[in-house]
Amino acid sequence: MIEVEKWLHSRIGLNFRSGLGRMQRAVDLLGNPEQTYPIIHVTGTNGKGSTIAFMRELFASHGKKVGTFTSPHIVSIHDRICINGAPVSDADFIRLADQVKTMEQKLLETHDQLSFFELLTLIALLYFKEQEVDLVLLEVGIGGLLDTTNVVTGEIAVITSIGLDHQETLGNSLEEIAKQKAGIFKPERVAVIANLVPEAQIVCQKIAEDLGVTLYQADKDFSFKEGQFSSALAELGQLKLGLEGVYQEENAALALQTFLLFMAQRDEKVDQEAVRAALQATKWAGRLEAVTEHIYLDGAHNLPALERLVEFIQEQIQQGYQPQILFGALKRKDYSGMLTYLTEHLPDVALYVTSFDYQGSLEEQDFGDYTSIASYRDFIDGFEASAGEKDLLFVTGSLYFISEVRAYLVNV
Repeated sequence: MIEVEKWLHSRIGLNFRSGLGRMQRAVDLLGNPEQTYPIIHVTGTNGKGSTIAFMRELFASHGKKVGTFTSPHIVSIHDRICINGAPVSDADFIRLADQVKTMEQKLLETHDQLSFFELLTLIALLYFKEQEVDLVLLEVGIGGLLDTTNVVTGEIAVITSIGLDHQETLGNSLEEIAKQKAGIFKPERVAVIANLVPEAQIVCQKIAEDLGVTLYQADKDFSFKEGQFSSALAELGQLKLGLEGVYQEENAALALQTFLLFMAQRDEKVDQEAVRAALQATKWAGRLEAVTEHIYLDGAHNLPALERLVEFIQEQIQQGYQPQILFGALKRKDYSGMLTYLTEHLPDVALYVTSFDYQGSLEEQDFGDYTSIASYRDFIDGFEASAGEKDLLFVTGSLYFISEVRAYLVNV
């Protein structure tokens, strides 16, 4: 496995976003595994992982064998490729990687080497075919239109949110970013979108209209408020979610509407009690995850995600809790904007900035006037040892930071 991971990591940064021709040729050479199962294709600035987690539980609770492809991973690279939440085994991963490696020799006659994300996507597509899944929940890497995963034709396309992130790749306006995200819409298919800001909503509506896509929009065609889901497909009350944060109702709404559409397309029965149990059982590592009684991990790696985290922290303050924040991020992100947002909106909350082991993480010279922590491990140990009943620590920033801290906490 170490050899395979070395091979994969040697491709990080290669051929980034240079079109879909190479990827299309690769799936053709592999016999188009992506055409052997229905796909729900999911994009969005934030909320993709949580929405997929809700859908995974909903479909699994109805006896479906569900493949999921998500990124980045929090614990192990295997976690990106799962069936009903169980990661691909070492043996299967290595064997399928070898198949892709062999195929690439033929591909190189006409195209460049495959990138890290392309290789992983191909391994996933092959695995799902081999395992004869009932459907696949496929998460976009970046954007949509030019994303590696967009060689598939999703039966249903889902957009969870549109905000400013990855502008260097997707564009500097919400309209430009919306155009990229809506690039996963496929002619005469179905799309489900969040209640987006007006300029993004208009772009999605126009693209859907041009392609003959049947579009379902949150808070217009379906809604989820205070535990009540409402849609032409179902009315469900007193729903409880396994993921914390009021905003998770938005992700659950998308998941539930998409699930109901998929089941209705096939005239399959929906068990309302199974739906309730599935939503309540949903968990997603590193997304507002309570890993101990006093510590939450949240990979709020951009400003829109951070706004949601701040809302949740403010709710905890109102309930009498005393939060602190430990922040670690990558230099290439707008970390100064994120830190400014935290200090402006949570002026009375102690904020600590730290480095971590991942290449490109913040270093001491990047910390400015913020209180710096030399060792996040020592800091967390000290917090745990002295935490009172109402003390909370929110560890946030880069998902790579969250992954590292989670590994430390789970293994302590």
